[in-house]
Amino acid sequence: MGSWQREFVSVESSTSVRNGAGFYPCQGLYYSSSGKKPKTALIATHYNVDFSEHYLGEYMASRGYGFLGWNTRFRGNEGFFLLEHALIDIGAGVQWLKEKAGVERLVILGNSGGGSLMGAYQSQALGVTMTPTPGLSLPEGLNDLIPADFYISLCAHIGRPEVLTAWCDPSVIEESDPASIDPDLNMYDSANGPPYSKGFIARYRAAQEARNHRITKWCHAELDRLGKNGMFDRAFNFYRTWADLRLMDGAIDPSKREVGRCYAGDPKKANFSPRGIGLTNTLRTWLSMWSLKDSHCRGVPHLNRITQPALVLQSDADTGVFPSDAEAIFDAVGAKDKHLEMIEGDHYLQAPEDARAKVADLIIDWLKVRDAH
Repeated sequence: MGSWQREFVSVESSTSVRNGAGFYPCQGLYYSSSGKKPKTALIATHYNVDFSEHYLGEYMASRGYGFLGWNTRFRGNEGFFLLEHALIDIGAGVQWLKEKAGVERLVILGNSGGGSLMGAYQSQALGVTMTPTPGLSLPEGLNDLIPADFYISLCAHIGRPEVLTAWCDPSVIEESDPASIDPDLNMYDSANGPPYSKGFIARYRAAQEARNHRITKWCHAELDRLGKNGMFDRAFNFYRTWADLRLMDGAIDPSKREVGRCYAGDPKKANFSPRGIGLTNTLRTWLSMWSLKDSHCRGVPHLNRITQPALVLQSDADTGVFPSDAEAIFDAVGAKDKHLEMIEGDHYLQAPEDARAKVADLIIDWLKVRDAH
């Protein structure tokens, strides 16, 4: 493998300027081969996780490809996320790759939670179809997004509302009380399983969707109430989001994952801790990112519009993304040229030791067949 280098990139976007303290809203690290300008580069962004030092960067760069680990203004700031502005910020990274790095072919990498975000970017770059978050307007800059030539999904959740709903605990009785529990819906009560019965699974999943819809209805009503009192928005907490039945029952969506583990360790302990996705939101952030009814962060509508060649990769021991998720992404992608492959490894490809190198090689082999060198 060749030597590689990386450089810090920071720019403004059309809807966010340099902060008074000095930092730019859009930041990342560009990985490339030493002494050589790549013709093909990948870009990866997450809703809120810092992807600047993404684990694939050095693997792609040492093999002759560019890699931009990119962050929007919402890095570490999930509670204020708005999709339309995140897409503008991703567009600023794509523009840098084209105009400054001299990249000819662009690869969108949708990894982990960022899968649906990057799918939304590609979809809207092909033509704007989304509607604005309530009370806001769509930025003109959405019409200037540059579409990619390829789409890759790697260990990706299908959509933000979908994953939150699948992970949320429907046994919460009172949203303001994280200790409130309906025993009939408590997945951590041994009386209910595991293994979980078909009847319990059906009731549980219906209650998860009902909880999401209940919060959405409250958000709309609360926006109306606040508006009458001269307020624009407010924050609130959403507790207990480590409660996917698949965490404790390996017979549901079977894979090689370690049952009884989640990204935060023990699922029950994580579920009853102040840690988890969607913990803090504004009303508009909920509607933009988490709502099953209103969010444009749902994966399928965007994936349906992607006709560029697509590769879907899913690790077989992932404790948070499951085989059915990868299959749903593959089925939803509108491309005729698409391929789904299960790979050995955990969610972050930390094990086995060569998992990341193998994935990099797999991606490159797939790109080379499509003349992306």
